[in-house]
Amino acid sequence: MRQVQELSITLSLSAISFVLLMVTVLLGASSVWRDIERRYLASVLTLPISRTVFLLGRFCGIACFIALCGVVLGAAAAVIISVSSAQYPSDIPIHWDKIGLALLADIAKYIMLASVGIFFSTVSTSFYFPFFASIGIYLAGSGSQEVYEYVSGQFGKEMGSVSVALFKAVYYLIPNFAAFDLKVPAIYGVPVLPAGLGLTFSYAVLYCAILLCVSSYTFSRRQFP
Repeated sequence: MRQVQELSITLSLSAISFVLLMVTVLLGASSVWRDIERRYLASVLTLPISRTVFLLGRFCGIACFIALCGVVLGAAAAVIISVSSAQYPSDIPIHWDKIGLALLADIAKYIMLASVGIFFSTVSTSFYFPFFASIGIYLAGSGSQEVYEYVSGQFGKEMGSVSVALFKAVYYLIPNFAAFDLKVPAIYGVPVLPAGLGLTFSYAVLYCAILLCVSSYTFSRRQFP
């Protein structure tokens, strides 16, 4: 009841994460599909640009918008955290650098999710499949680490080797969003290893690059009415 500062940081980061999730899913699932549905793409492709350039432009625009939303919401959260901590001081100092890292990790996570949404948009003819598929991937990727550790432990020895291999294959296939959860270091100032942090952001860049390459390939081979 007296951890007002810690609670304000938790709720602020959670609220930012929820807003970014909604923005990412809506933009990632609808941007390409809307251009195809309203025949904007047909006029754009008459210009001297390739489908790959168009797709990368869409992704970069969505990524910039997500980053801008994260910065604006982070500034608002900083004001709320400062006011609440001033009214109810805590023994734990505010670690603004850790809060900034947590916000940056959230932005990277949702940029990854945007690449997932764009991929589903390139193979779908409706808005609903990319929308719900992106949400499903987000939920699966948020809990995949716990499932992997559970299967790799004692419980995995009681399962068949084929089932364990299947679980692990899915774990490596879908994005691991749990690696981007830095709320605990932001709240309590727990040290974050630079090597692990660099590996996490490198993973985000590599996953987006691979998924965009696959999206570009499927989008370039797609026939439009």
